[in-house]
Amino acid sequence: MGRLFVINLEGNFYSCKHCSTHLALSDDIISKSFHCRHGRAYLVNNVVNVTIGEKEERMMITGMHTVVDIFCVKCGSIVGWKYEAAHEKGQTYKEGKFILERYKVSGPEGSHYSVSQESQADGSDADDA
Repeated sequence: MGRLFVINLEGNFYSCKHCSTHLALSDDIISKSFHCRHGRAYLVNNVVNVTIGEKEERMMITGMHTVVDIFCVKCGSIVGWKYEAAHEKGQTYKEGKFILERYKVSGPEGSHYSVSQESQADGSDADDA
């Protein structure tokens, strides 16, 4: 295996809960009101230090989407997904954007988010707005 190059972000950022690798700047968060299978999630404009999985069609609360899972480049933990395509016209604003699952990341102040019992819903990605 080759040498691993990791980008270190400056300012307020979110990092992998397992290995503390930097993932996204606070300023790149578009919405904090998304939901995923395990609770809340962030819609993010840009992420770093991730690898991308295979494209797949996934049915979510807001309809069918083409997505790829994203994994921490250092420890390999799944940290969210990227929207490749939205099949519903009203959902196309998500294309090219990323979801970071809150229970998989640490916040700028180092806080962790834990999965609550009430958040165990089917599907994912509903926006509260």
